[in-house]
Order: sequence, then structure tokens, then C-alpha cells
Amino acid sequence: MMIMGFRQIEEVKKKDYNGKKVKIRGWVHRIRAQKDNVFLILRDSSGLIQCVVKSGSLHFDQAEKTTIESSVQLEGMLKEDKRAPEGYEIEVADYKLVHLAERFPITKDLGEEFLLDNRHLWVRSQRMVAIFKIRSTVFAAIDEYFRGRGFYETHSPMFTPNAAEGGSTLFEVNYFETKTYLAQTWQLYAEALLFGLEKIYTIAPSFRAEKSKTAKHLTEYWHAEMEVAWAGLDELMGYGEELISHICQRVAKENRKELELLGQDYRGLEKIKPPFPRITYTEAVEILKKHNVKVAWGKDLRSVEEKAIGAKYDKPVIVTNYPKEVKAFYMRQDPANPETVLCFDMISPIGTEIIGASERETDLNELIRKIKKEGGNPKNYDWYLDTRRYGSVPHAGFGCGVERVIQWICGLQSIKDAIPFPRTIDRITP
Repeated sequence: MMIMGFRQIEEVKKKDYNGKKVKIRGWVHRIRAQKDNVFLILRDSSGLIQCVVKSGSLHFDQAEKTTIESSVQLEGMLKEDKRAPEGYEIEVADYKLVHLAERFPITKDLGEEFLLDNRHLWVRSQRMVAIFKIRSTVFAAIDEYFRGRGFYETHSPMFTPNAAEGGSTLFEVNYFETKTYLAQTWQLYAEALLFGLEKIYTIAPSFRAEKSKTAKHLTEYWHAEMEVAWAGLDELMGYGEELISHICQRVAKENRKELELLGQDYRGLEKIKPPFPRITYTEAVEILKKHNVKVAWGKDLRSVEEKAIGAKYDKPVIVTNYPKEVKAFYMRQDPANPETVLCFDMISPIGTEIIGASERETDLNELIRKIKKEGGNPKNYDWYLDTRRYGSVPHAGFGCGVERVIQWICGLQSIKDAIPFPRTIDRITP
């Protein structure tokens, strides 16, 4: 009988391989030793399968002393068995212990901080692997969406001399003998690139020194950002709706197994299609009042208010025209309502802002005035202001917090689980 080379576990769990010899390799997920048999649940990146080493086998003693997370490779007869956890079982004929693992420190019912301290090991868990597979699909979907609509991918420096989202959230670093900062966003550089490429996007890390210990904040996160020449707010909202819908459809199609493991129904994601509900900030304040959540007009919406708004809808809601006092200096004032800016935040059903967007201010003097008002020095932004001196055009863009999208899609209690190695106000390791 011809022996195949090594196969992935999910590949061999098919009727075509039933009754045939297969070769697999991976890590011991669970082990149960009995007098006559050693049962091992083996895992690789594709899935799990039960393997049995019977007494009398040359490999029984070796299998019996194998530990959790030991790496092995084996060969044996695949049999369909409804009693087995995954519906198939391999009767082992040849067994090689590649590495005998020490006692694995992670067991059941351990606290969040312990799992975060041992994140380098916890990332092997079925739950985390499912999240990371969905994360991979989300990143692929973002690329697919923008490239499919004629956008060019571009990149900007991680070191920057300027604030873009407020000086209080800047990470200051020493750059040789110069003080500089980690990038909060690519946006200021994107607005320079825009005049050559017109439609651009990026997926890159952003850094915010927010002293927040919440379930939705990271100090380092992945930012999907886009910028479009000649676009206004309505067109921008269309892009936002389409992007989030495209992500949801891809995950619903490609990650049903992972969603099920996480307790999520793919059919809910299939319903995330445009149009999304749209309300103004003023309407949001009135809605909140009716639900006994009081917020004074002019104040930014906090987590509690966003959660109350998001819970009213079964798909993301777009909130437009925030007060200008709570938004960034580059956002364009609404000519029809000068107290607000032409912007929107998209809030997920779990109450997290997943997109922040706006038309950009094109008036040079107004930009200089806003920079001064926020305590900035216009000279430090001179290169950026050149984009308003030479051929300025209407333009708009948004930033999407990728981990927040993943948190919502996966139904995660904390955003920390949406990224392999989270960075927060009190965590820099592992």
C-alpha cells in the first residue's frame, strides 16, 4: 500500500481517507491513558483528531509517558468512528515523539491576568486560534475591498513630529537628539499622498497613549485608513458601510467553524448589509434622554452612551455631525450648522466606535486658526499646510479600528483577545 506524505488533520478527516493509512503531525491537545489504550487528541493548525495507541504496540510505553503539548508525528489507519470527538480515529502503527514537553502551566479555570502573563502559550488554545483565523480573514477582506475599488495601498512613517489626534495621547520617543512621537494615524501624510494617487488606503499600527483601562482600548492597535479626493460625507458613509459589510460577508462565508466555536452565528453576519441606520449626534442625544441616559449637548459620547446607542440596532449605526469642539482640528465645519463638523462615527451593536470619519478642512486660514486654538504651533505643520496652498481639493477619509471590528464579530468581552499580544496602559509583556 502506498503511504502518503504528511497531511493536515482536517484534510484526512474525509471519507476518501477512511480505511487508509495516513501520516499526521502536531501537538498533544489532550491525553488519556488506560490499561489497554492510550488516547491522544492531536491538534495542528487545521483542527483536532483522536488517535489511539493500543497495548502490545511497540510505541505504547512512549505514548503513555507523553505529556500535554508534546510534539509528535505518527502514522496509522484512519477509521470513521462516531464515538470519537471529531468523528474519526487513527489507530496508530508508528509513533515518534519529537519533543517531550514539560508540565504545561495552563489548565482550566485560570484568570485573565494569568492567561495574559502566559499569552505566548495561550495563543495555542483553540479559542485564540479561532479568533486569529477570523482576524486573518478580516485583514484579507479589507485589502480585497479597497483594491477592488481602485485604491492604492500606501504607507506613512511610524515616527512623526506632529500630533494629529490630540497631544495628550502622544507617545513621546527620543529620536537621536530630537524629540518625536509614535504615529497616532497616517492621516496627515495621507493627505499629502492624496494629490498624486486620489484613492489610497493603509493597514498599519497606530499608537495612542490613552490612560484607559476599558474593554475597548489598546495603546497599540491596527488601523485601516482610507482617504479619497473629491469625496464628501455621503460618499464616505457609503464606503464605510460597504467595507464593514464586506468584512462580515467574508467571515460568515469562510469562518463558520471558528464562529461556532466562539458561540457566534454566521447568519447574523450575513445580515450586515447596507444601508446602515443613520442619525445625527443631536438625534442621538435625544434618544439617550428618552432612555434615561443624560448627556449634555456638546459633550463627546462616552462608552456608556455608545453602548446604549449601539444596543438599539442589529447592525452598526452611523452617527453624524458631532460638535466641532470634541473633534480633531482637520475636520471641516458644516456650513449648514457651524457648531458641528461634517463627520461620522460608526458604532457597532456592542457599543464600540469602529470607524471615525470626516470631510477634511480645506481652508488654509481656518486650519491655522484651529491648530493655534488647540495649542499647536502652525510652523510645525508647515509641510501639511502646503497641501492647502498648492491645488487643494475637497477630500475625506476614515480610520477603522480593526481590533474593535474583530471584538464585535467574535463576541469578545475584551479587545485584548482580538490581537495576539495586547499592549495596554499596564501591559507591555510578553
